Amino acid sequence: MGMQSFERSLERMVEGVFARGSRSSLRPVELGRRLLREMDDHRSVDVKGRRIVPNEFTFHLSPRDHASLSDIEDALGIELAESAREYARDENYHFMGPVRITLEVDQSLRPGRFDVESRMRESASGGGVGSIIMPSGERISLDKPVLTIGRLPDCDITLSDPNVSRRHTEVRASGNQFVVADLGSTNGTKLNGVRIDGERRLSDGDIVSVGGTHLRFEAL
Repeated sequence: MGMQSFERSLERMVEGVFARGSRSSLRPVELGRRLLREMDDHRSVDVKGRRIVPNEFTFHLSPRDHASLSDIEDALGIELAESAREYARDENYHFMGPVRITLEVDQSLRPGRFDVESRMRESASGGGVGSIIMPSGERISLDKPVLTIGRLPDCDITLSDPNVSRRHTEVRASGNQFVVADLGSTNGTKLNGVRIDGERRLSDGDIVSVGGTHLRFEAL
């Protein structure tokens, strides 16, 4: 996707959120364009030859703009993070950890003006970047070494399904990638519709099925 078409897509996503809740003099799509520039301007190459870009972004806004956007801050952060992931896929960029967006007040800024700070932060899992997408659309970052799925309340993903074992499945870091492993469950775990035995490496877009719940893995 080229820059112009990407910006049109970004504008549709972000301005939809903007139109529902803000009278700020700052258009959210401006934040999105600046975010993409930050990724381009601060990319580097790691020892494996991959192009690494920042994954944490802090936007500094005027008090008025921050107040105007406060009601949609969470939704706007989600939209901007998704835009960063889409752009990274298109440009073959890589993140060291989950994408995080923060909006902060800067008393020195006038309405309509903003600054951004970006940095690269490695995930706590040490396994690079990855997310599990719930059927509801909720994104759960794989930012720790092991994520457990099961019926027990202390699992990272708790599923109230009688076909799910108490501790059914886990997703864990393996080098710079992630694997899914069944934990000896009664009804098994499926990867893209096929029951797995032992552990299997996850690829972007894979579907992990646990009982009647289908979870999508995203590599960015």
